[in-house]
Amino acid sequence: MSGRADSETHPAISGADDVEAAGTGDHAEGDVDVGEDGAVKDDGAEDGDGAEDEAEDPAEVARRARWTAAGAGALLTLAGLAAALLRLSRSASALVPAAYAAGAAVCAVATFIGSRGRTRRALWLLIAGVMVMALGDQLD
Repeated sequence: MSGRADSETHPAISGADDVEAAGTGDHAEGDVDVGEDGAVKDDGAEDGDGAEDEAEDPAEVARRARWTAAGAGALLTLAGLAAALLRLSRSASALVPAAYAAGAAVCAVATFIGSRGRTRRALWLLIAGVMVMALGDQLD
């Protein structure tokens, strides 16, 4: 579509002429049933996975985001602490394990904040923590 007034439109979005033409006749597979108000009717066909199109509960979405932020933060915290302990056992500068430990601390703060519902701030803190750990890896 070019956006011009004379461009062709999909049959499901065309004007009132198609509403009258869509009547109650038989439809081939893939045809769209349009109601009197111009809205597309759902004939009850299910998607391939059998799930209905229902709006998700905002509380469930928020709960899932909190769990994801807390889980990712805990995983990155443990990974940073393990890397710091491994780097302590080798002969490297003290700055390397300190960078891993600092990144793990930032990820631990992100875990706490994410579990309290501040998922956007937790995401940014997780990114910052991983960046600090990556800096420690570059110092190695």
